[in-house]
Amino acid sequence: MALIVHKYGGTSMGSTERIRLVAKRVAKWARAGHQMVVVPSAMSGETNRLLGLAKELAPAKITDAYQRELDMLASTGEQVSVALLAIALQGEGMESVSYAGWQVPILTNSAHTKARIESIDDQKVRVDLVAGKVVIVTGFQGVDEAGNITTLGRGGSDTSAVAVAAAMKAAECLIYTDVDGIYTTDPRVVPEARRLQTVGFEEMLEMASMGSKVLQIRSVEFAGKYKVPLRVLSSFTPWDIDIAIEAKSGTLITFEEDENMEQAIVSGIAFNRDEAKVSVLGVPDTPGIAYQILGAVADANIEVDVIIQNVSKDGKTDFSFTVHRNDFAKTVDLLKEKVLPKLGATEIIGDAKICKVSIVGIGMRSHVGVACKMFRCLSEEGINIQMISTSEIKTSVVIDEKYMELAVRALHKAFELDQPVA
Repeated sequence: MALIVHKYGGTSMGSTERIRLVAKRVAKWARAGHQMVVVPSAMSGETNRLLGLAKELAPAKITDAYQRELDMLASTGEQVSVALLAIALQGEGMESVSYAGWQVPILTNSAHTKARIESIDDQKVRVDLVAGKVVIVTGFQGVDEAGNITTLGRGGSDTSAVAVAAAMKAAECLIYTDVDGIYTTDPRVVPEARRLQTVGFEEMLEMASMGSKVLQIRSVEFAGKYKVPLRVLSSFTPWDIDIAIEAKSGTLITFEEDENMEQAIVSGIAFNRDEAKVSVLGVPDTPGIAYQILGAVADANIEVDVIIQNVSKDGKTDFSFTVHRNDFAKTVDLLKEKVLPKLGATEIIGDAKICKVSIVGIGMRSHVGVACKMFRCLSEEGINIQMISTSEIKTSVVIDEKYMELAVRALHKAFELDQPVA
């Protein structure tokens, strides 16, 4: 008997009929002899609806107290989902019980709206599993030491599921979504995109961090740290598909380079339109400047991505970096209030209409000229590169948002990702 974790996205939970189909699928796995823990997202659109209500009533300035209430509000979406799924399973003749994150408990830090999981007490869940029950746990949320409900950020149900699988040493964690696996890029942008049978953990980590929306990056980090076998597959296949076929469908995220893995220099094109660029102009070119600028940003729990410091001229330099678009206004206000007066910088400017496009592939380690090919491709399309960031297996560029789809299509074709692997 294997312990299996299923995670279902919002579209899979989008209506009572879809919830009933999820229940039938989970019941099939349970009747096959598996211990089942299920982590569902809120019903499709529900979190946006709740946060929209909050936005209508929000104070002029975002405070920690406001962020706390956002978590209290947003967490209710998943609580509805777990209860409905438990009821649907009972309708299928399966014993089931649902828990909110604070009931398990899933302990997190206190960074409201983007908390991080610190520990999971799985004792209560294990007792129920031994008793033959299907256990449904809210994704996306937990509780801090002070007893406040916290949420993990958008896509946090993926992280919850993988964390539960890691804590309970599950045999596998299956992430059911509205797509049937990991593609070379988003098929909505490039219809010729191919589904990958397997993808390396490092590649998946880079693709998630570069903007691929299939998995939240922290869920991939968890999977890598605790070696959780992870598979992405579709919840829209017939629920009564043979379980052996279902268990091998989708895309498997692997942790060892396999000779049978798809060998390609570039495995995928990721993109992220949720970024904004902030530039601090005319700062003194002295030791500690980067820390003085980014230290204040980090203290505000704002994540920084691409960073560039220009060549010094007359003892002054320009310092640019990117943040999530939702943090753009907060970052600019913070720098103007706390950093600009201390540094004596001349100006802070920003651009919220940028995007990041990345090529990712383990094969980039052993091939030269890959970045050059990327830059030539963009140049031929007349696309100007504003910033560049590289790692061993990825190259990212920041460009004007209006050129994003053109860049993705051109790069996908240039690296022949539309061609079947031999």
